[in-house]
Amino acid sequence: MSDGTTVTNADPLAGVAQAMANAVEAAKSGMSDAADSARGAVPRVNLFLSRMAYTTSYAISYGVVFPTVFVGQYIPKNNALVHGLTDGAAAARDAVSAMSAKSLPGTD
Repeated sequence: MSDGTTVTNADPLAGVAQAMANAVEAAKSGMSDAADSARGAVPRVNLFLSRMAYTTSYAISYGVVFPTVFVGQYIPKNNALVHGLTDGAAAARDAVSAMSAKSLPGTD
């Protein structure tokens, strides 16, 4: 055999046993290499997913906030529309505060 071991013709199963042992060692080595590759891939996948989440969130928030602020600059400030939006936003904040206060333990 090529690994330096000699097989005698007296025991034909010795060659089979040696071949099986070599196969097991090769499988162990392959599994170790695969595990090392997987351990190296996980951080790269996490980094990719984190960057994708950040970029998507940034694009969505920019796409919503920028046009809103841009249009908001050109709306006259002293009219019924602006007063309605302001009062509605204040009422929404009050409702969220009331819901938060109810959900806190010990404030029932």
